[in-house]
Amino acid sequence: SRRLFFRIDRWVLCGGSWGSTLSLVYAETYPERVLGLVVRGIFLLRPREIRWFYQDGANHVFPDYWQDFIAPIPEEERHDLVQAHYRHLTGSDEVARMASAKAWSVWEGRTATLTPNHAVIDFFSNPHLALGLARIEAHYCVHQGFLAPNQILRDAHRLATLPGYIIQGRYDMCCPMESAWDLHLAWPRAQLEIVPDAGHSVTEPGITDALVRATISLHKQLALD
Repeated sequence: SRRLFFRIDRWVLCGGSWGSTLSLVYAETYPERVLGLVVRGIFLLRPREIRWFYQDGANHVFPDYWQDFIAPIPEEERHDLVQAHYRHLTGSDEVARMASAKAWSVWEGRTATLTPNHAVIDFFSNPHLALGLARIEAHYCVHQGFLAPNQILRDAHRLATLPGYIIQGRYDMCCPMESAWDLHLAWPRAQLEIVPDAGHSVTEPGITDALVRATISLHKQLALD
């Protein structure tokens, strides 16, 4: 692993969105190798979280953007948009692959910030990024992240001795705050900071500020231990 390659005995994990999922699963699997965590935009990979963003939830807030997300999918396949996009993204039709990739990635870029951020949207619109991002995300969503049902909350007791910070935008439409709250309840030692004027993206000023402060605070805390 990278930890062994760099000869690191224990380390602090930082991750946002899918990165929060990976950080939490790693920490629950190897708590003895973790000093603490700073996680943002919590994604626990539960079916209802996937359904909220890709089937029925965020579409009620962004019905205009939603039309572009569903446009590449025939109407008779729209009852399960994750599976339908995944079929397109892994199929042999190159035009269909790129149409789904762009729709999937742009949907995420448009909904990631509290107010439209064209730099973020342009980033997610890049064809090379869109194809890779969409195929990876759809693959893990289809397979529920290869996790057991509710695994992260089920195993949260393994985080009990670890210090941590949970940073969450109040108006996160990609990963709604319910998941951050549920994680906080299951891991009470972690400090939850709700950023009142932010969505999901790390580019949100309030999110960036909270991450910097959490990292400095955790460093001071570990130095005293």
